[in-house]
Amino acid sequence: MVRLLIPREFAPGETRVAATPETVRRLSGRGAEVHVEQGAGAAAGFRDAEYAEAGAQLHPAHDLPWSAVEGLLCVAPPAPEALEQLRPGTLVVGLLAPYGATGLIETLNGCRASAIALELLPRISRAQAMDVLSSQANIAGYKAVLLAAAALDRYVPMLMTAAGTIQPSRVLILGAGVAGLQALATARRLGGVVYVSDVRPAVKEQVESLGGRFINPPELEDRPAEAGGYAKEASEAFLEAQRIQLAEQLALADMVICTAQVPGRTAPRLISEAMLDGMRPGSVVVDLAVAQGGNCFGTVPGATVERKGVKLIGAEALPSSVANHASALYARNVAALIEHLLGEEGFRLDPTDPILEGCLLTYEGVCRRRDVVYGAEQAIAAPAAPTSPAAEPALTGGVQPSNPSAPTPSLR
Repeated sequence: MVRLLIPREFAPGETRVAATPETVRRLSGRGAEVHVEQGAGAAAGFRDAEYAEAGAQLHPAHDLPWSAVEGLLCVAPPAPEALEQLRPGTLVVGLLAPYGATGLIETLNGCRASAIALELLPRISRAQAMDVLSSQANIAGYKAVLLAAAALDRYVPMLMTAAGTIQPSRVLILGAGVAGLQALATARRLGGVVYVSDVRPAVKEQVESLGGRFINPPELEDRPAEAGGYAKEASEAFLEAQRIQLAEQLALADMVICTAQVPGRTAPRLISEAMLDGMRPGSVVVDLAVAQGGNCFGTVPGATVERKGVKLIGAEALPSSVANHASALYARNVAALIEHLLGEEGFRLDPTDPILEGCLLTYEGVCRRRDVVYGAEQAIAAPAAPTSPAAEPALTGGVQPSNPSAPTPSLR
């Protein structure tokens, strides 16, 4: 029987939980023994009594069985002193923020734990049910539009009243990934006229199928395409051409939703200070990439800044603001992954598994994604980690080379 531990999240503002009573019942049905910290789901609306009824064993914070479990399910990584209690071979699954996470890797390797970073899960059909980033990006796109509508100084839909007709608000969305498409759908439900800009011409059909109007990208030879379901990083020349193109659109927009991010890198700057100067006072910009440097000049993480009448909302950690449904979706994604890994004698961690080869961050004391954690140059120059016969598959199985054009996730 595999024993799983779900601790309470301790990161500031993090209200999600990695398992819900629904997924506890689901995993228990597969033979897992689930241990949950008391109050782990309270911020997301899940009571301890519901976990107990679903079959979980509840523990106070000072008595968690860190050293007695085979799997640790989390949203963000627990504190290093907690991870150090894990026994060798324990599997850690969560949003581990792997880019540059040298301290976390040293801790995991020190206790010879294996870890799956859900940010690195491949976008293939077999892994759709496990795609945490997409499920959370859906929430971010939805909530971004609600924030913009609440801050806007006018109606979103067209209204015909005795005092005359109110024209609908004009919405501009930068990026047609998962978050952007959800923002498009939400803005359309509210009655807005929605324009969408994306570096990939291929997404035009998706945008138009949801009622949006697609802004064709600049015609340059180095125009970015798509690889593995993600938009490739655009060159600076392309971004400059795109900024020129967007300046006119921004001057007409009432609400702008920015969704472009690049894993492990600073987000592309799509809206400059000069472009903001051309926007109408009273308009709103919501920047989902603010934690990575922001798509828009002047946004501040977790704050609303008013600049010359334009409200700039730094929308950080939006999924946590919809904690119940965000947790429900996240937990289902994680449960689907655990079910894929469960075998008769515990977890089956095959580094050559197409689902695991890119997201298996550490395996039995060895970091498999040095390109992600240490960067491409350091990964090439670094000496090989000490190996044991059990650790050798991690060094040879499925390690992906660094890609200088790192893909951009859909929220992302």
